[in-house]
Amino acid sequence: MRIEEFDYDLPAALIAQFPPEERAAGRMLHLDGNTGACLDYRFTDLPRFVREGDLFVFNDTRVIKARLWGAKQTGGRVEALVERVVTPRRALVMLRASHVPAPGQKLIFGNADAAVVIERQDNFFLLEFDDEVLSVLDRQGEVPLPPYIARSAGRDDLARYQTVYARHPGAVAAPTAGLHFDQAMLDRIAACGAGLAYVTLHVGAGTFQPVREDQVDMHVMHSERYSVPEETVRAVADARVRGGRITAVGTTSLRALEAASQSGQVVSGSGETRLFIRPGYAFRLVDRLLTNFHLPRSTLLMLVSAFAGIEHVRDAYRHAIEEHYRFFSYGDAMLIDRAHGNARVAA
Repeated sequence: MRIEEFDYDLPAALIAQFPPEERAAGRMLHLDGNTGACLDYRFTDLPRFVREGDLFVFNDTRVIKARLWGAKQTGGRVEALVERVVTPRRALVMLRASHVPAPGQKLIFGNADAAVVIERQDNFFLLEFDDEVLSVLDRQGEVPLPPYIARSAGRDDLARYQTVYARHPGAVAAPTAGLHFDQAMLDRIAACGAGLAYVTLHVGAGTFQPVREDQVDMHVMHSERYSVPEETVRAVADARVRGGRITAVGTTSLRALEAASQSGQVVSGSGETRLFIRPGYAFRLVDRLLTNFHLPRSTLLMLVSAFAGIEHVRDAYRHAIEEHYRFFSYGDAMLIDRAHGNARVAA
């Protein structure tokens, strides 16, 4: 497969720059992965697609205020984007500066917080802060809105670029499919007889990195930390016994579930995953995917194409553009039924 197969032209006006006034106020495109049929709905119609015994799995990671603005002790502005917190006082970060900071160099953030460059690791720098990283971010950090949102983060983004069920801090980007849910929608799904379960996958800055290889199979995925609790494993088993469908809310939930199922059955625990899901992947666990619309040439678009078929996804995106859906993080949703050709293997 070549990267060109996952390209499309998107009018800039369709990139959502702000969230809708209410979380559940967006639109939802339903895609049948078997037939390619597309139908237009509102997100509030989601309970129509829920039946008793189904299970919805959410990513309960919490976005941290991962962008820092500061200066080198020797002068010169620095922008730091935390990729992940490694220890309470150490973090891997992406740095922008006029001159690359050398190991041992001190960086100043605000009036009182500082960090020392320990070493460079590929595209990242390991920093040691003078206080706990999360405390520094809470005082000095800014919500790290994606690069395609052409504005600075505002006060509303503190709440709206965060799911209502976010619990475990560590993500530098929101699991955006979950942004559509308010508590009322969660309650409506549960009232339909579906179970609600949670995994944690801390979304890293690598999710925005472009695929630079012409041949898709040559691309190396960034690593992300995930955790699947035992109660979620039990919920999956119970749904299977009841004949329910497993719906992953977001590509991050799907990656966590599939990563935890690589042995043939879903297992609890934590780990790192570089799982690269692209066409040809045999899904082990997930039956349906609720997701947003993804960037051209991105690994997330490849994942969706694996789930429903390249041509079906291409047609669905063409339909969404013609119907003026809103794209990307603050945009509208898609509910996708997995294509039978990508049949779930025993897990």
